[in-house]
Amino acid sequence: MSKTSQQNTTTDASGASVIHTQAHSSGLQQVPQLVPVSPAGGGKAVPPSKQGKKNSFVDRNSDEYRQRRERNNMAVKKSRLKSKQKAQDTLQRVNQLKEENERLEAKIKLLTKELSVLKDLFLEHAHNFADNVQPVGTETTTTNPENSGQ
Repeated sequence: MSKTSQQNTTTDASGASVIHTQAHSSGLQQVPQLVPVSPAGGGKAVPPSKQGKKNSFVDRNSDEYRQRRERNNMAVKKSRLKSKQKAQDTLQRVNQLKEENERLEAKIKLLTKELSVLKDLFLEHAHNFADNVQPVGTETTTTNPENSGQ
C-alpha cells in the first residue's frame, strides 16, 4: 500500500505559515504546524487569544470600556491600600522588636552585674573558708608533759 498525503499552506494574521497535512490512506488529520515565514526562522507564533487584541480598536466612550476601567481603578486602589497597610504593619513590628531588644539588653546588663557581684561574694567566702580550715595532715599536736613520761 502506498501512502499519499496532501499539504495545504496558508498564512495567518501574524505572518506565520500554517501547514495542514492530511494522510489519504489512513484518513487521519495531523495537527496544524506553525512555521515562521522568514527564512531565518525568527518569527514568533502568536496564540489565538492574543491575535485579535492587537488590532482591535477600543472605544473609550463605550459602557464596557468604562466598566472595565472602573473595575481596574478599584483593583489598583485596593492593591495600593493593601500594600500601604502591609508597610505600616511591618514598620510597627520593627518598632516593637526594637523596644523588646532594648529591654532584653538592659536585662542582660543587670544580670551580668548581678553575676559579677555573686562571683565576688563566692570567691571571698571561699577564700575566708580556706583560711579558717587547716588541712587534715598538718594538724599540730600538743603533747601533754604529764603523759609523755609514762
